[in-house]
Amino acid sequence: MLEAALSSQMATFVSRLFFDDLSDEHLKKIKLYFLDWLGSAYGGKKERPTGILLELVHSMGGKPDSTILADGSKTMCLLAALINGASSHVLEMDDLHRKSIFHPACAIIPAVLAIAERENASGKDLLLGISIGYEIGIRVALAVGPSHYHFWHTTATCGSFGAAAGAAKILDLDEEQFVWAMGSAGTQASGLWEFLVDSAMSKQLHPGKAAFNGLLAALLAKGGFTGAQKILEGEKGFFRATSSKFDEQICLHRLGEEFFCETNSLKYYASCGHTHAAIDAVLKATKSEPLTPDKIKQVDVSIYQASLDLLGNIELKSPYLAKFNLPFCIATALRYGHVNLDDFTEQRLNDQDLHLIMERINIRSDPELTKCYPHKWPAEARIYTTDGQCLQAGTDYPKGDPENPLEEHEVIAKFKSLTNKILPDSEANRIVEWVMDLENLDNVAMLL
Repeated sequence: MLEAALSSQMATFVSRLFFDDLSDEHLKKIKLYFLDWLGSAYGGKKERPTGILLELVHSMGGKPDSTILADGSKTMCLLAALINGASSHVLEMDDLHRKSIFHPACAIIPAVLAIAERENASGKDLLLGISIGYEIGIRVALAVGPSHYHFWHTTATCGSFGAAAGAAKILDLDEEQFVWAMGSAGTQASGLWEFLVDSAMSKQLHPGKAAFNGLLAALLAKGGFTGAQKILEGEKGFFRATSSKFDEQICLHRLGEEFFCETNSLKYYASCGHTHAAIDAVLKATKSEPLTPDKIKQVDVSIYQASLDLLGNIELKSPYLAKFNLPFCIATALRYGHVNLDDFTEQRLNDQDLHLIMERINIRSDPELTKCYPHKWPAEARIYTTDGQCLQAGTDYPKGDPENPLEEHEVIAKFKSLTNKILPDSEANRIVEWVMDLENLDNVAMLL
């Protein structure tokens, strides 16, 4: 039986963790996560959901505390967190923690960055806040388990807890206030998958609101606003309300000894994470050499069941939905030898080569691969060519997973590819230099 509430034990961990406790290797990973997130946040500035939110926020006014990355303007910290969270998720290029089925950056970093700027926090403070936000958010997501993911978008729900925890550290909340912040974050946690049926913009609202809600919870707690003591494990708490199979002990397992956030994935392909294994297997099989439809007889792809549960009925109605359409993503990898941002356009939706290839793709759930999920998100591919060959490959860890990570230079290259139409090279290089030296920055506002 647990000695104290989960939130209380997490509060003790957070209160006793300081910058000097973080290893150089850990800090390097957090900096790369931050740079990767910045690329997605800047890259999403011109997308329609970001524009709609910007128009609304500008019409509301607000104290200019924190920077909106999309246009460089300033607004109140809560609204900056909202927009920066939404803009960083719209391209589907933000990070992913595989085992918890959770995109931590887009929900957590906007909250921590917004309050860090308002509080004139240092680069060290920012890195520590991000690290704590990731760790708490990921542990809650691991605890609530895959059954939660059937109805609930984990990034929206568990992201609220991570955002609250990271913001709480920046605000220097005491242990009681931290518990209150978790309580208020948890009672706001929401985000349903039904948006995917209609290609609705709610998916961008999810991380934005998670950042907003978590930051709001921390700010309220700072002022003495109380929250539930057992918001996670209580009889009417988060776990029982949103999961049919949860394990609350994961929240505390080796807490303070092991950072689960170090096993984070950075996306290499510009599509839903559940498409990456299939894409990776196809590209391995073909050695990334493009194939025209006349060279392809049949394509058989085996994958874990959870991928089909989420993506099995996604219609090709828009470039955004194409990122969730498995046959389209596989066909793109076959025809063009890559799956990049520029592969998702209205023109590509009408690409006859892609449609011909999609007709020859068979996708099935494999029980053995399903057993591996969510510890692995595996896939196998066999491409039968018209000249009698069978090209085949499988992958347990697509490019970008911690077992097959992006190197520092690849993360930097990804950042520049996402921002090359937005930032001059000199500005992009300056941001990279400052992020990779963030621990020596006295005030994060200088970065912005």
